[in-house]
Amino acid sequence: MRVEDSEMVYNRMSGIARMVYELAPNFDIAGYILFALVFIMSAIVYKLGFAKKINFWQNVVIYAFLFIGCLVLTFLAFFLPIVEGLIVAAAILIIYRVRRLNEHKKDSVVQ
Repeated sequence: MRVEDSEMVYNRMSGIARMVYELAPNFDIAGYILFALVFIMSAIVYKLGFAKKINFWQNVVIYAFLFIGCLVLTFLAFFLPIVEGLIVAAAILIIYRVRRLNEHKKDSVVQ
């Protein structure tokens, strides 16, 4: 691959993907780090927004499919802001949870 081509690809990468590739010791490890970021952020968003109390085996199946889906999302995360979007989604869900807990505490104190 020519240097110009690799620079073009590098310049088109999303912000966090570029940062991971700058800080990682080699490209293989950078890919695994990016996958781990996508999976961890997806699991956090799932847990904060969609998870219900279910059996252990059902949880294993859900996280297995989440793992497989994150493989596809990792390929998209090189050039699209997937990790950034997951961070924003997690932040919004955290704010929602904190506000809901505060309102629940106020309602229990008033009664």
